[in-house]
Amino acid sequence: MQYEPTLSREELIELATIRYFGSVDRKDMAATLDCFHDEAMLCVQTEFTRHVGKAAIGKMFEGFMSAFATIVHKDFVCTVDEKNGRITASFEAVLTAEDGSVTRLFNTNFWRIRDGKFQEVYVYFSGANVLV
Repeated sequence: MQYEPTLSREELIELATIRYFGSVDRKDMAATLDCFHDEAMLCVQTEFTRHVGKAAIGKMFEGFMSAFATIVHKDFVCTVDEKNGRITASFEAVLTAEDGSVTRLFNTNFWRIRDGKFQEVYVYFSGANVLV
């Protein structure tokens, strides 16, 4: 299903890289979940796992945020389809555990936007799935 586009190119980039990833990196659960529709779906394509609805997505993020001392997403390369309300970003994720060990991932996310929030998110990991 196609949704009526409501965000400009700049707003789509801000939603994905600043509002969403900025909130994840700050471990701000409320702000992270505010980026999603209530019935949104997040799918890790490389592992065939799905999280449907804010409650399930929130539970996934609780585990992710508690698993790492610091989370940093950076070096975004975005491709925007403003006409259809979609955005893709490739980026580096640097995840540091409490013991100081570092996991570096080079991932790509695809977002489908509905009314200014994520309706569908598809995640492709370069390594192991850390969103369990």
